Amino acid sequence: MSKMQGKTVVITGATKGIGKATAEKFAQNGVNVAFTYNSNKEAADAIAKEFEEKYSIKAKAYPLDILDTDQFKPLFEAIDQDFDRVDFYVNNAMIYGRSVVGGYGKFMKLRPKRGLANIYTATVGAFVAGSQEAAKRMEKVGGGAIVTISSTGNRIYIENYAGHGTNKAAVEAMMRYAAVELGEIGIRVNAVSGGPIETDALRAFTNYEEVKAETVKRSALNRMGTPDDLAGSVYFLCTEDASWVTGHTLIVDGGTTFR
Repeated sequence: MSKMQGKTVVITGATKGIGKATAEKFAQNGVNVAFTYNSNKEAADAIAKEFEEKYSIKAKAYPLDILDTDQFKPLFEAIDQDFDRVDFYVNNAMIYGRSVVGGYGKFMKLRPKRGLANIYTATVGAFVAGSQEAAKRMEKVGGGAIVTISSTGNRIYIENYAGHGTNKAAVEAMMRYAAVELGEIGIRVNAVSGGPIETDALRAFTNYEEVKAETVKRSALNRMGTPDDLAGSVYFLCTEDASWVTGHTLIVDGGTTFR
């Protein structure tokens, strides 16, 4: 029996892309899954049902607006009613579209009080609020692991990505602070920094085709990254195989940041 079996992971934004792939990776290994969705309850419930039937684990979806960090406390209280423990937390959900207007674009077009502020709330604020609630539960079961999704856009220049890239740098810094302080209660905190990954969020970029072509060109593996590429790394950081890894950013980019 896997040492992961019977434990519980909480993942934000797991109805598609990286979040869904990560949720399924945990489910495949016998981990119960509590995950959030933004608006499509029907799709989220269908995914939960699929995971339960396919992997014989418990799965349930909960609504969450990551731009309202006050929602994290009632979210975890709802999870408490359905699951007897929380062992892992994955901060994955992100915003795009109208919410990032003023935060996605060239430097001179950025608007601090509009989209840029939203990106900070959804990236750093959500990480802090979610991790605080998760840590309270993890302490009760003797520890756990927290992973936040980051991006190599804070290490290399990506056109129109200043708002997102700088906030990914910020969440990595916050992750390191959390790792030092939560380590005292047996909680490891890390980040997985992905190169451009084939997701709906990336396809929403106005220069998506250019980003895709440049990624394939830069990659030592000559391809785009997929959600599964990141899911395996997130899962690894939550296992005992990574028991002495904390405060670390694991770069999963197909070699794109070196070339």
